[in-house]
Amino acid sequence: MEENLADDDVEIELAPIAVQIACVQQILGNTQEAVASYTDLVKRNLADESSLAVAVNNLIALKGPKDVSDGLRKLDKLIEKSDGPEKFQLARGLDLKLSQKQREAIYTNRMLLLLHSNKMDQARELVGALPELFPGSLMPVLLQAAVHVRENKAAKAEEILGQYADKFPDRSKVILLARAQVAAAAGHPQIAADSLVKIPDIQHKPATVATIVSLKERAGDTDGADAVFDFAIKWWSNAMTEDNKLNIIMQEAAAFKLRHGRKVDAARLYEQLVKIHGSIDALVGLIQTAADGDIEKAEAYEKQLKPLPGLKAIDVDSLEKTSGAKHDEKGPNAGAIETYEAKCKDKAKKKRKRKPKYPKGFDPANPGPPPDPERWLPKRERSSYRPKRKDKRAAQIRGSQGTVAKEAASSSDTKSNQPANPKGASQNAGNVQSKASSKSSRKKSRK
Repeated sequence: MEENLADDDVEIELAPIAVQIACVQQILGNTQEAVASYTDLVKRNLADESSLAVAVNNLIALKGPKDVSDGLRKLDKLIEKSDGPEKFQLARGLDLKLSQKQREAIYTNRMLLLLHSNKMDQARELVGALPELFPGSLMPVLLQAAVHVRENKAAKAEEILGQYADKFPDRSKVILLARAQVAAAAGHPQIAADSLVKIPDIQHKPATVATIVSLKERAGDTDGADAVFDFAIKWWSNAMTEDNKLNIIMQEAAAFKLRHGRKVDAARLYEQLVKIHGSIDALVGLIQTAADGDIEKAEAYEKQLKPLPGLKAIDVDSLEKTSGAKHDEKGPNAGAIETYEAKCKDKAKKKRKRKPKYPKGFDPANPGPPPDPERWLPKRERSSYRPKRKDKRAAQIRGSQGTVAKEAASSSDTKSNQPANPKGASQNAGNVQSKASSKSSRKKSRK
């Protein structure tokens, strides 16, 4: 049956499929293709609000803390505060369109972005509302512990996680793992080891055994670490699995016991390894541990070692009487070293000394006086520099500053008005007299 739908309606119908395809690409590890698909869906701003919310959330999860401000801005459009009993709710009725897991993922991503952007007030407000929104989930407790860790309150985070694990032991596996991680990062190895010991499903695994033993060694609990090895050996001895790790556990346990001075237990484990698996490393360890107490047993096991090539003609007694090994100058590479040195000597001989080039007109036999060693220094720093003397007559003038200036100006004016010769002075006087006589004659004519 054909339907004449508009392009917008077709996009709305295909939006969930496009989001699912991008999600499959994300699961398969095609990060770039998934980011491109999610970005295209977000840019188109589809009318299908649930598909758009899933695309925004998954895009933020892929980017991580790279663009925190952009992620917070996009999630703020999906989450809004409410006046009801629940402080937060999703916008545009998404609470009814999305599943609980999808809604929890949106709140969790916003919480993580708030922690990355160091907005602790908003993070505390949101984490306080999450237990009411998701009462049966572990995520609110983990996020609350994350807030305390961000505030450098690791002990408070350990306390919250421990209380929840004791209250809900059937759901405590993830909580105890988180508590162990927080305690180990905060420098509390005993708390971290005790948290891992409370998880019975992973006690026998080699990685868990190695982690607990390392933590207990750091805490100084050697007996506890030894007990962890004994439990793991017992479990793998009774296990009917193809991938049996008993050989690895026993090897590490024997090395641990030998390192901490428990040679009898280490020898017993090494002997079991030799009998069951025929391990060369275990045989070497057994000889080392037995040599301290039971020499005959060590010699008996020593005969099982394969002889090394080139050691048949060596007299061990005479070797022990020597003062020690001496450096043999003639080794396998001695000839190559000698040839290399000979080549270097030949190259050194071939080098000729060239005559230095002198400037034109320079006679090296008569070079003349040596140049001044201070020629590159500034004049003030040279030893021959003598500063100029100041005029002492200027300091003898006394009086106020204005009078001195006026006297100097008047003296300069009088000097400028004085004639250069007496002839010029007489001519000027004659001119003045002639001008005065002409003026008087004009006045008489007017009368």
